Amino acid sequence: MNTPAHPAQSPRALLKSLQAQYPVFRDCLPLAIGIDKTLLARTPGLEKKVLRIALSLHTHSTRYLRAMAKATQRFDLDGNAVAEVATEHREHAATLLRERLKQQAEARRAEQKAAQAAKAERLRQEKLRQLAEKFSRK
Repeated sequence: MNTPAHPAQSPRALLKSLQAQYPVFRDCLPLAIGIDKTLLARTPGLEKKVLRIALSLHTHSTRYLRAMAKATQRFDLDGNAVAEVATEHREHAATLLRERLKQQAEARRAEQKAAQAAKAERLRQEKLRQLAEKFSRK
């Protein structure tokens, strides 16, 4: 019976492991295209699906997108510059980052508006209670 060299792990746990093992992940350096194949070759028993999800989590993080938007070089697992970052990739990262920051700002504004509305409703209810006490017959 063949058992994998690595027990099944979550994509997040795998990403933490990659960050601990490889500075390119820890430092959010732009990854070389095809780095998934290198990782699979270096890590027998690694599940391809789990790796792809972990890489997606990493490459869609705000920190990575910020790095990609400014980057000029891509790096391999050993930290060596292996290729230039294509202009389209840099622009795509910048676009995703702008959209994400815009959504976050809109969500903050919506939360603030909801908090203000809730506060106004509490004040209104308190005033109604005070008026009811003032004019109630005792």
